[in-house]
Amino acid sequence: MIKKIYETDPWLEPFKGAIDARHERILSDRRKLAGEGPLSAAVNNHIYYPLHKEGGEWVIREWAPNATRIYLIGEGNNWKRTEAYAFKPVGAGNWELRLPELFMRHGELYKLWIEWPGGGGERLPAYVTRVVQDPETKIFSAQVWDPAEPYKWTGRKPGRRPHPLIYECHIGMSSEQEKVASFEDFRRDVLPRVARLGYNVLQIMALQEHPYYGSFGYQVSNFFALSSRFGTPEEFKALVDDAHRRGIAVIMDIVHSHAVSNEAEGLSRLDGRDDLYFYQGPQGHHPAWDSRCFDYGKDEVKYFLLANCKYWMEEYHLDGFRFDGVTSMIYWDHGLGKDFGNYAYYFDQGVDENAVSYLALANQLIHEIDPEAITIAEDVSGMAGLAAPFAAGGVGFDFRMAMGIADHWIKWIKELSDDQWSMGGIWWELTNKRADEHTISYAECHDQALVGDKTIIFRLIDKEMYWCMDKASQNLLVDRGIALHKMIRLVTLATSGGGYLNFMGNEFGHPEWIDFPREGNGWSFKYARRQWSLPDNGLLRYGGLQAFDAEMVHYVKRERILSGELRQLYVDEERKVLIFSRGNSIFAFNFNPVASFEGFGFQAPEGEYAMAFNSDAPEFGGFSRLGSDERHCTVDGKLSLYLPSRVAIVLKKIK
Repeated sequence: MIKKIYETDPWLEPFKGAIDARHERILSDRRKLAGEGPLSAAVNNHIYYPLHKEGGEWVIREWAPNATRIYLIGEGNNWKRTEAYAFKPVGAGNWELRLPELFMRHGELYKLWIEWPGGGGERLPAYVTRVVQDPETKIFSAQVWDPAEPYKWTGRKPGRRPHPLIYECHIGMSSEQEKVASFEDFRRDVLPRVARLGYNVLQIMALQEHPYYGSFGYQVSNFFALSSRFGTPEEFKALVDDAHRRGIAVIMDIVHSHAVSNEAEGLSRLDGRDDLYFYQGPQGHHPAWDSRCFDYGKDEVKYFLLANCKYWMEEYHLDGFRFDGVTSMIYWDHGLGKDFGNYAYYFDQGVDENAVSYLALANQLIHEIDPEAITIAEDVSGMAGLAAPFAAGGVGFDFRMAMGIADHWIKWIKELSDDQWSMGGIWWELTNKRADEHTISYAECHDQALVGDKTIIFRLIDKEMYWCMDKASQNLLVDRGIALHKMIRLVTLATSGGGYLNFMGNEFGHPEWIDFPREGNGWSFKYARRQWSLPDNGLLRYGGLQAFDAEMVHYVKRERILSGELRQLYVDEERKVLIFSRGNSIFAFNFNPVASFEGFGFQAPEGEYAMAFNSDAPEFGGFSRLGSDERHCTVDGKLSLYLPSRVAIVLKKIK
């Protein structure tokens, strides 16, 4: 029998009533949407509403209860409002248009003209699945997408990923060329790199259509439309298929936390009402993001968002989702300026229970469709139960992002010198998580790579990266940065509470920040790309960082380290040494900036250990102070090692 989260965590016992009430509210919402049957069978808006063929006719429907007239306008009727293209009301605020198959053809552009009391305007259908932008006018239009040859899938889905090793990426900025890269560019040039590095999950940003490229995909206009700036649906399917053949799961960075305010492209005032899909009044407008906030209490909105999840899984064979902006969704104040230092914040009047209920239903739907799917919550509040099973009183995410870890690495690097780092503090922050939840650890993600912030490598080396990253240079600041970059990533991965994430290019210490084309930089693509030639250049030190990243990812995956029990063996604050065991391995870190230690002894599990790898190896840009074939045996329960300064050692138990 599954224990409730308040039975396993005494701090939650005072909130037993609120947790049970939340659970019952979610069940009630589920019954309202699906009755007693499967939720997945009740969610089919993605089939009913978008432009599609039924029995030799084109059919398109729209939910627009405030509309008085709706017309389809486009290339097929010279963008005119005519009765032949007028929708008819079919009840419950829905409108429908049926056209002979000859009236529309593949590639044709169209829009809706919607009239309402006191006004009217051009709109894109809420459920539109293909949107393109005119290169000259920059105006977006819907496009009929009906290729003669539908894509034929050949790859099998890769199966369950209990410990995701995630490569976070953005298609458009994945090329070294100064351009918007395509799905095909990524499939050909980047996907093989991901496979060689050993990552088993690809997390793709900015897939849903968004008017402003520089928003990183977080200001979505068309939730069912794959962004056409990267290519066609068939090209994206080929990418997913190729990833699956390589044993890599593909998940999507899905944005259900808000929508772009644009009216011509998005959902805002679709039928003239401000609150069709969004909350009424100020609650429907995000104060920090200048965007619209969904009304998660409306059944129509729940169906819209749930169908969105089902659509991406069915149409593109995706293996799950990372839900963006969960904190903003689940609190009425969006979590702005709140420290969440009290459990009461998770259950009081400040919580939007409509949003919590939606997220629980989304998790149930996703796992009904694919029991092996991955769901990840991006939440900074630490809401108890968010990544706990629904049966235990939780919301049902498989993982939550361990967002505090990256924040602490920045804080330690920025505010303290190496000799001030606390080994106990590092251990605490890397391992502090709820026992009933799995987390995704990361030293840095895309957030730290954006203009206005700094990646770990830039914080460690700064401008010296531009002059002293060649192997012939001698620079103490670069030596320090290279060493710590490897150690930080390994200790974060090896202590993970479930999975690990790396942002594209950070594995080799990409030297440039991310700055998308904008007026302030002359619409330049110079910083919206990835310089893959750097690690490939044998004269530079980036290759060593990339090789180390691949070694640690492959080792953790091969040895199933994240399935093993994590046990602290030794913490020395004065000498800056941290040692722990996990699975069949011992991880020893000497963060001391100057001191190396001969014959460093510590209690360890009995056995004989071989050197698996170490960060000081020459192929990783190290100084070769350790032998690659070392063997170590416990004597009276103790192990003795040589620990060079700023080095990480991984020992594998062989007997």
